[in-house]
Amino acid sequence: MPAKPVLLFDINVLLDVLQMRQPFYETSAQLLALAETGQVKGYLSSHSVTTLFYLIRKERGNSEAKALITSMLQILKVAAVNEDTIDQALNLDYQDFEDAVQMICASQLKADCLVTRNVKDFQPGLVPVLQPVEFLAAMQ
Repeated sequence: MPAKPVLLFDINVLLDVLQMRQPFYETSAQLLALAETGQVKGYLSSHSVTTLFYLIRKERGNSEAKALITSMLQILKVAAVNEDTIDQALNLDYQDFEDAVQMICASQLKADCLVTRNVKDFQPGLVPVLQPVEFLAAMQ
């Protein structure tokens, strides 16, 4: 593992933290804390920002969604999704197009890892795909 790994966070890991989803909250929060303390370079894809906002707003309202996204952007950088990303994702043999976009985004970012709880959805992997607990174990 590089000294400061580059990670693309899948939206489910962030939702684990924001919604305190058990039993995943603790490991996802530990992973996000690594980004917050600068031990990893954390990213989320630009299309994940809008999805997160939508889901948070439905649950907690507009102003809290804005506040939580603002806080998240203090910790994670935004990885661009552009026309090239979409074109490559359309050619990736994935069931879920959003997952294909995530994988291509991670690949374009040259991420060391895409962290998700749905590893099986990201096969074939163009970059390593790990669950938060697996990544944390590899960091030790």
